[in-house]
Amino acid sequence: MDPMHLAVGSFGLLLALIFLGMPIALAMLLIGLTGSWLIYGAIDPLLYQLNQMAYSTFSTHSLSIIPLFLLMGQLATVGGMSKALFRAAEAFIGHRKGGVAMAAIGACAGFGSICGSSLATAATMGQVALPELRRAGYAGGLATGALAAGGTLGILIPPSIVLVIYAILAEQNIASMFAAAIVPGILAALGYMVVVGVVVRLNPSLAGDVEPASRRQRWQALLEVWPVAVIFVVVIGGIYTGIFTPTEGAAVGVLATGVLAWQRGGITRESTKRMLQGTASGTAMVFFIVLGAAAFNTFLALSQMPQELAAWIGTLDVSPYTVLIAILLFYLVLGCVMDSLSMILLTIPILFPVVSILDFGMPPDQAAIWFGVLVLIVVEVGLITPPVGMNLFIIQSMAPDVPIQATYRGVLPFVLSDLLRVALLVALPGLTLWLPQLML
Repeated sequence: MDPMHLAVGSFGLLLALIFLGMPIALAMLLIGLTGSWLIYGAIDPLLYQLNQMAYSTFSTHSLSIIPLFLLMGQLATVGGMSKALFRAAEAFIGHRKGGVAMAAIGACAGFGSICGSSLATAATMGQVALPELRRAGYAGGLATGALAAGGTLGILIPPSIVLVIYAILAEQNIASMFAAAIVPGILAALGYMVVVGVVVRLNPSLAGDVEPASRRQRWQALLEVWPVAVIFVVVIGGIYTGIFTPTEGAAVGVLATGVLAWQRGGITRESTKRMLQGTASGTAMVFFIVLGAAAFNTFLALSQMPQELAAWIGTLDVSPYTVLIAILLFYLVLGCVMDSLSMILLTIPILFPVVSILDFGMPPDQAAIWFGVLVLIVVEVGLITPPVGMNLFIIQSMAPDVPIQATYRGVLPFVLSDLLRVALLVALPGLTLWLPQLML
């Protein structure tokens, strides 16, 4: 079979294996190795590829940032930082209509700034905030929808594991990618809060009332949460100012978060074992997906599919923004059946060469950063869209009495907020790029 037709057909086979329940990392690995073998026409080149692939993939120094940020998130959880963030947000805005849900979203944003994982943010903040939302009389769909949407802030607000992977694949500076994501991340949190405000005003029965916190309670909440802000400023500020590299910044964050967790009594023998197991299993999952994607993308490179696709797009008489919108719509559809990390690893080696040849009226490196943030936001939408919205399933498992249909309805306004934000960032690239330009 012609290598091009073989590559095109491999996507259908990949989706079929995923629907049949095969882990996506294993599916990509098997299809990639089989496709390479068929193109080589011999076993010796494939054996050489197998011999070199794992080392060349995992010897990348930048990947060491992933277990460090995962461990940082584990330490933040056992150190009670998620609870402190929620209590602080609730003390200041919880008494407003919809304020407890807004506080949960704000706490998700704060926890995401020291976690880097959307699933971990959703799981942790769901445990903290869901009981409080129930106690305050919030409807099940609004509570689960707000927490599922708030969890997506974990991969948008730096540090972000998915941003690190994109930066490696697109050969972009990790610190610049982190800087570019800050303003969109703030817009995301504010947009979700606006959604809550609009929803509860249209239907006041969806949210209960909470007594305002006293001035003393607010000051106490601030005292508990200030170390989180210091850790974020030290880690992200140190990276931006060049005091240390992203990997060194992650190590500093682990040390600072570990000290804070120890001071708060969160470090025990049992919690240490649980943290190390969680970090190891999370790292293994990410690295297995990276390995599977490396095999699959090697097969695609051998087939010349990315180059042929880029050349074909270059011959079309269409606006670069038309191509960009088509790519973003493709991600929206793909997000309904695939997790975010797999989407990035599978598609960026194919679509990034296409975007690289388009003229958006900006330097190529800025276009790459802008495109990465847009992709990250659209991938984030996939975490809260049925049928495979992972954040929805995580929150739903904590609220089994809430019908899944109610959760789907509850999250729809937040999806609309995401789409409006994507349109705004497409129309105004400067919102994404001004901070990296200021940093440089």
